[in-house]
Amino acid sequence: MQLFRTKNIADLLQEAQGKNKLKRDLSAWDLTLLGIGAIIGTGIFVLTGTGALTAGPALVISFIIAGLAAAFSALAYAEFASIVPVSGSVYTYSYATLGEFIAWIIGWDLVLEYLFAVSSVSVGWSGYFQSLLAGFGIHLPTALTAAPGAVPGETTYFNLPAFLIVMGITFLLARGITESKKVNNIMVIIKVLVVLLFIGVGVAYVKPDNWTPFAPFGSTGVFAAAASVFFAYVGFDAVAAAAEETRNPKRDLPRGLLFSLGICTALYIVVTLIMTGIVPYMQFAKDVSHPVSLALQIAGQNWVAGFVDLGAILGMTTVMLVMLYGQTRIAFAMSRDGLIPKKFSNVHPKYKTPFGTTWFLGIVAGLIGALIPLQRLAELVNIGTLFAFTLVSIGVIVLRKTRPDLPRVFRCPGVPVIPLLAVAFCLFLMSKLQPITWTAFLIWLAIGVVVYFTYARKHSVLNQSENKVN
Repeated sequence: MQLFRTKNIADLLQEAQGKNKLKRDLSAWDLTLLGIGAIIGTGIFVLTGTGALTAGPALVISFIIAGLAAAFSALAYAEFASIVPVSGSVYTYSYATLGEFIAWIIGWDLVLEYLFAVSSVSVGWSGYFQSLLAGFGIHLPTALTAAPGAVPGETTYFNLPAFLIVMGITFLLARGITESKKVNNIMVIIKVLVVLLFIGVGVAYVKPDNWTPFAPFGSTGVFAAAASVFFAYVGFDAVAAAAEETRNPKRDLPRGLLFSLGICTALYIVVTLIMTGIVPYMQFAKDVSHPVSLALQIAGQNWVAGFVDLGAILGMTTVMLVMLYGQTRIAFAMSRDGLIPKKFSNVHPKYKTPFGTTWFLGIVAGLIGALIPLQRLAELVNIGTLFAFTLVSIGVIVLRKTRPDLPRVFRCPGVPVIPLLAVAFCLFLMSKLQPITWTAFLIWLAIGVVVYFTYARKHSVLNQSENKVN
């Protein structure tokens, strides 16, 4: 039963006020922008093109399906966030309800989700940035534009822009949450304005005939696209990782989670309808790297397309910022529990951030993006996220049965139906991912099991406490 020993919620709350505590400086407004910063990026500016080729105009249905999976999970997240407002997101929630081994597995899974998401988005950012430089007649040496073997017929060694942007974000996060939130808030407001500009200009060029046939590949294409574009919703759970830096977490965390997800889902639906209404879906086969600006170019609105490219760069920057932020806070929580070395939970005396952890993870993410071609990384991130959403939804049901006495500022409605719907949607989308994705995911989890039994279980704070008692 040691595998499923749980951490006392009162102890979790007390730890958050201990020596290694983080600075509380985030409001509901900041959390909402943090969520939007994590969600609007690669999904809306890149994946809409590949999704349209898979589902046709019915891509809007794919976004709704993926959004429902995220929405049902968000309700479960919001209840947990109001009960356990500490760093670690679903890792911490699982430790309090499902036990240490499950918590370790989900923490290990979140490494896959957050770290690889930062790396994959950095590659997309690099492409847009190089395109922007080319517009000014500036071209980087080919050897420094992509990872080895990433570009057929070209000799490339290192994706320098991808590495540098992650290093810049790492520097910002290491300096403190106040500085990070200011930069994030400004960039989020700008990119939302860019999306609204696209909607305002693009709606005049919609041709309803382009929506026919609406679902050229039937339900198979719609479901496959839903599993793929789920990447567009990855990151809203990073809001939950900000619990210990929130002024009033029991009230503001649920608001930040639900507001950010609702706003982004509405924008995804409208943008997808307009984009597929301007461009016949098969035209995206020619160039899927920047589908939103491509739609405006076809409409003859090149000046707006330029703003969209800028919005894409800012959008991807905030995604990387929030995802790397979430990763550092989860590592911080796991280290505090003894499951990874204690150095990862050291807090800088001046900046009040996990300084060393931030730089370590930032460098790792930067090198992955610079050195490894990551074509299938989006699917790996998707399966990791869906797995996390499944566990947190189960955790809400378990906690309602085992600890009905806990004060819940926010209660997930319709328990157990809503959490079970979240589980069903997530498992369904996982079933639509490629077999190679499942193989890679299971290998990653197998490595995690080995690490747990060779290191984490022995060094666990709970294990140390039990040994002292015995």
